[in-house]
Amino acid sequence: MLLAVDAGNTNIVFALFDTESDARPWGEIRTRWRITTDPRRTADEYAVWLSQLLALEGFARSDVTKVIIGTVVPRALHNLQTLARKYFDTEPVIAGEGGWDFPLDVDEPQNVGADRALNMIAAKETHPGDLIIIDFGTATTFDLVDYRGAYKGGIIAPGINLSLDALVSAAAKLPRMAISEPDSDSVIGRNTVDQMHIGIYWGYIAMMEGLVARMRRQAGRPVKVIATGGLAILFEKHTDIFDAVEADLTLHGLAILWSRSHKEG
Repeated sequence: MLLAVDAGNTNIVFALFDTESDARPWGEIRTRWRITTDPRRTADEYAVWLSQLLALEGFARSDVTKVIIGTVVPRALHNLQTLARKYFDTEPVIAGEGGWDFPLDVDEPQNVGADRALNMIAAKETHPGDLIIIDFGTATTFDLVDYRGAYKGGIIAPGINLSLDALVSAAAKLPRMAISEPDSDSVIGRNTVDQMHIGIYWGYIAMMEGLVARMRRQAGRPVKVIATGGLAILFEKHTDIFDAVEADLTLHGLAILWSRSHKEG
């Protein structure tokens, strides 16, 4: 089985792919686990944690025979590589090492994050035509991929939780609150918490809809919008801009990339 590791700024997601499954050419996710990103966490600590979770799901460490890692946190990479080598006895594939197999038609292609490139790989595998991929993570990113598969550029905006944290940190009297789906469509709050909720939630939807509309006009062709990231489902019911919501897009990108590198090998 393939262990796909998506190391983001906030969390690291480990997903176990059955690469022998016929569900998709690159395999099927059997289970996944999430842990807070901490570059100081050692390979030994990862191994203890993962071994226990594998056992709880009915798997053994020996079931993992291949590893691929994608990270936007360079300091976390060494310990994840050591995990693969020491505890799974395999040399991991590192996403983006040696470049990408599709055009990055931007001014600084070397600065395109691995997570964004992996999203593009997965999205183009199943969706033809021009695409806007929105990834709700620590930051919210909007990426435009044309019908030929070339990355044309995008947008980086503060994630919704970052926006809320900034608001609460800068205003002493505003309380901390959790972002959740609103109880109504009203945008006139009757108390402080409701007003904050409206400002963050509906303000974020307005930002997304406005940016997507501008990107569509600039693309000049019909564009399909694919949403991913843990918070995508939070907005799905209250906007019609998403054509598809695929929570595991980055993980599937890792599995597709491993499949391609394996075939080439």
